[in-house]
Order: sequence, then structure tokens, then C-alpha cells
Amino acid sequence: MIVGVPNEIKPDEYRVAMVPAGVEELTRAGHKVLVQAGAGAGSGITDDLYAANGAEIVPAATDVWGRADLIVKVKEPLPAEWPHMRAGQTVFTYFHFAADEHLTKAVMASGATAVAYETIRDAKGTLPLLTPMSEVAGRMSVQEGAKYLERPFDGRGILLAGVPGVPPATVSVIGAGVVGANAARVAAGLGANVFILDVNLDRLRYIDDVMPQNVTTVFSNRLNILECLRHSDLVIGAVLIPGAKAPHLVRRADLKLMQPRAVVIDVAIDQGGCFETSKPTTHAKPTYIVDDIVHYCVTNMPGAVGRTSTYALTNVTLPYALQLASKGADRAVRENPALLAGVNVKAGRVTNAAVAETFGLECVPAI
Repeated sequence: MIVGVPNEIKPDEYRVAMVPAGVEELTRAGHKVLVQAGAGAGSGITDDLYAANGAEIVPAATDVWGRADLIVKVKEPLPAEWPHMRAGQTVFTYFHFAADEHLTKAVMASGATAVAYETIRDAKGTLPLLTPMSEVAGRMSVQEGAKYLERPFDGRGILLAGVPGVPPATVSVIGAGVVGANAARVAAGLGANVFILDVNLDRLRYIDDVMPQNVTTVFSNRLNILECLRHSDLVIGAVLIPGAKAPHLVRRADLKLMQPRAVVIDVAIDQGGCFETSKPTTHAKPTYIVDDIVHYCVTNMPGAVGRTSTYALTNVTLPYALQLASKGADRAVRENPALLAGVNVKAGRVTNAAVAETFGLECVPAI
């Protein structure tokens, strides 16, 4: 099979979908790998290194999309890439369809098979291709929150750790999954006073066991969220409903409860965001202010740390890419339930129930 790795064109996206070790494994298995020139530059990987491991370096995205049977990407295809998709082609990447009806309709119209990283579910019920980027985003959320609490960035002028005689900042994390747990751990390590909220009591018990004493678990309901908003300098939204749009747990009217120039970081923005006032932003212009609250809603947070993120991501995506290439999408999906869960669109039809429900579309079986 011909496997294509195009350059990522989303603004300030420095990740690449495959590292040289992946090229070597695919070519050793008998596949041809096309890598667009410069695709790895943001992650510090040269064209020469790809070529030395068996890749064919091609000059333009059209060469990759036009020749490849399997496209392996990091972020969802942008409008400039939609015309390149075609029937019989498989695109393997993060899609987050529920947050973008236009993308959903474009992939349907193309006839391509869309296998989404974020809905692949393994035998343990976890989301293995979402986990590493959730780890990165969770840890980054505190790093970015600490920065935007600084006064030159329009924040409150708060140091997360505080100093002797001055109390530390209060951080609330809504959602105790991979993102939330990583955010809470880093915030606690910096010395902040941390509240972490979730509706899963078993998860909260686990968090309570493994976190330091400055992390307090709170059952997530409307009143407890509002109480945490009143006391928080930084609020991190880390809610995920796999494949579906994130619920708005914080409404615009709730912002008046917060301290002026407090910061909210919406890590759920890829799935539409869990703050009513959230809208997608970029690394070039990451924040905006609504009702005197600083909002950070960058849709590709891990893209800023491309080298770390690329290697963390490709560690988990490569085995699935090898299956898709070696068996073809149809057989790979039939034989691997994890990959079956990843199929969101096939031959013009939506195959993921959450995406179909979001847009009022019919959902059909992938096999």
C-alpha cells in the first residue's frame, strides 16, 4: 500500500504524523511511504532522515494526497485539503467531527473512509490514541494558565505557587480524566490549591489516593461548579464525551462569579468546548476576554511542543497504521474492534452514533 504523510497546515501546528522509525517499519513490511518535503521540520526531523529510512520525499501535498491509499495526519483536514480526499482512500487522523459540521459533510461528500484517532477504543475501554495528547494538553494547560495569569498578559497578576506570607492561587479542574488528572498533578506540583471535579466517584477516589494533599476532590454538579468558580484564579475545562460535543458546564452568566481577569483554559475546545463563551483560538492569538475573564481556547495545544508531542503520538498510532496498511481498511476494521470504533465516516455515510446524533444524520454500521 502507498502511505502518505502530508505537511500539517493548521496554523502553528508543528507535529508530524510519522517519525523515521515508523517509515522504516512500514517500508520493511513492503509498503511505500510518501513524505511531503518539510513535513517533519517543526519536530526537528529532516527530509534526509526520512529518506535514509526508506521514505520517498515528494514536493507538494497534491503528490501525497493524489498517490496515497492511506493518509496519516495529525489534525483534521482543513478546507484546502478537502478536495484532495477521494473514494477508496482512508484518512487516519484526529477529526473531532462533532465540533465541525462542515468538515463532516466534506468527508461524507468525498467518499473517503475517516478513521478518527479520538474514538479508537481498546479492550480496556480506554482511548489509547487520545491519551498521550491529553497528557500533553493537561500539563500544558497549567503552564499556559500560569502565564496568562500574569498581568502583562491581561491576567490577575497571580503567581500560582504564591510565596511565604502570600497564599497560592486556586485552580479548579472540571473533569478528572487524563487531561484533568495531569493538570491537577502539575498545578499541585507548582504549589497551587487545587480542586478537581468529576461525576465518577470511583475516579475521584482514585484521584484522592494518588494526588498530594493540596488536591481536593469534589463531586461535579451545578452548585459545586459555581462554588469553585467563586474561589478560582484559574479554571481548566477537561470534559470529554468520546466522539460527541462537549457539554456547556459553565454558562456566560456564571463568569460574573469569578474574580476579574481570572483565566479559563478550555481543553475541550476540540469537541466544541465546555464553557458557553469558548470559541476556537490559535497559538498566534491564543486568548480573548469575555466579561473580564481571560479565555484560552487553542484547538491544537500540543502542536506548540511539536517534538514531544510527535514522538508521544506516533508511539501509539503506528501499530494501527501498520494494520490499516497491511490489511486494508475493510479487513483491519473487521478484525480489530478498536479500529472499528475509530471509523466515523465511510463511503459517504456517518458510522459514529455520537456524530450522527449531533447533526441529526443517519448512523449506519461500519461493517
